[in-house]
Amino acid sequence: MNLIYDPWPWYIAGPLIALTMFLLLFVGRKFSMSSSLRTMCSIGGAGKISDFFKYDWRAERWNLIVILGAVIGGFIASRYLSDNTVKINLEVAQQLSEDYGIASAGQAYLPPELFATQQLTDPFVLVLLILGGFMVGFGARYAGGCTSGHAISGLSNLQLPSLIAVIGFFIGGLVMIHLLFPLIFS
Repeated sequence: MNLIYDPWPWYIAGPLIALTMFLLLFVGRKFSMSSSLRTMCSIGGAGKISDFFKYDWRAERWNLIVILGAVIGGFIASRYLSDNTVKINLEVAQQLSEDYGIASAGQAYLPPELFATQQLTDPFVLVLLILGGFMVGFGARYAGGCTSGHAISGLSNLQLPSLIAVIGFFIGGLVMIHLLFPLIFS
């Protein structure tokens, strides 16, 4: 069971991702999570409001099964195949505790200091969540895909726009965690 419980090393997970990408390329599909939101909106009738949603969503419904599998697989893995602890560097855990008051670092995937339901009663947190969600959704559509679509599918196809998008994702993440996060949560 340790093989299932422990994180898989790169030399196992990497080839499995490569095999998945090869199979998707072979059958003429591309891997993307954010485009599934477009499919769900189209199914819901958003094409009546915006031309962006007017397309043959039936050709993309296979990707909804991928989303469903990711949700179910994530639930099963977190609930039954994990001890729900995160193995992080002790210095990082100490820094999170000292600088941001996150004492549960390394004890939970979602620290309650940031993600507990009580946090939703704070209007500042609600505004941040809504604004952040909008920015992530807009950014994914503006970039023509999300991190999984660009970093996994686009880079495996040697797409220059995907390389530019992935570089932008990394820069944005670094700016957020090193510049904005300390300003917002200090």
